[in-house]
Order: sequence, then structure tokens, then C-alpha cells
Amino acid sequence: MIIFFFHLSFLLKIYKNDETREKLQKFFDFSVRQIELSIREIGYGDATINKKMKEYVNLLFSIIDKIDKWEIKDNTEKISIFKFYIQDFQNYEDYVDYFEKYRIFLSKNSFKNLSKDILSL
Repeated sequence: MIIFFFHLSFLLKIYKNDETREKLQKFFDFSVRQIELSIREIGYGDATINKKMKEYVNLLFSIIDKIDKWEIKDNTEKISIFKFYIQDFQNYEDYVDYFEKYRIFLSKNSFKNLSKDILSL
């Protein structure tokens, strides 16, 4: 789930200046709704679902806050972000490399290109 949240955070960060707030909000709402549906399919009750969703949304906003100004952070700072969220992993540099490539990929593609099928649903 944490890896998904990093992906979603970078996507929202990259497109926040290029897309309307309404489109990004719609995409965010869709993503959160899908997470909630997945939790329901597991069989959790309503109280547990509400608790889990609150935890997940807080985690997502925490990641969004930490990756702010990602471009000007050095690798040590980036690694410390991953260490904070992902414990017991040895090659945090792999995450830094991967998400730097992902950030560049997003910046070279339009939000519409990546989300056209989702937003039309």
C-alpha cells in the first residue's frame, strides 16, 4: 500500500500545477474509493473500514508532505524518506532511482494520457 501511495503522491505532485483542481480531486476520490472497496471485499466491518481509511488517508497526506520539493532534496534526504516508511529494506537507493525515473516519466506525459479511461468511468 505504501508503494502505491508513493506513486499516487508523485502523480498528484507532478500534475497539481498542470491540471484543474477538480480533475485531480476526482482522481484522488476515485483512488480512495477503490481502496475502500478493496478493504470491504476483504470482509472488514464498517467501524474497521473507517479506522483503516483514516489511517490510510493520513499516511498518504504524510507522504505527499514529505515528497514536497523532491527535486531539490539530495539523495540522503530521499533515502531517509523511504527509511521512514519502509523498514527492513537494504537498497533504499533503488527506490530513489525508481521514483526519480517515475517522476520524469510523469513529467513527460500528460495527466489526460494516463487517466483518460479512469476519469471517463
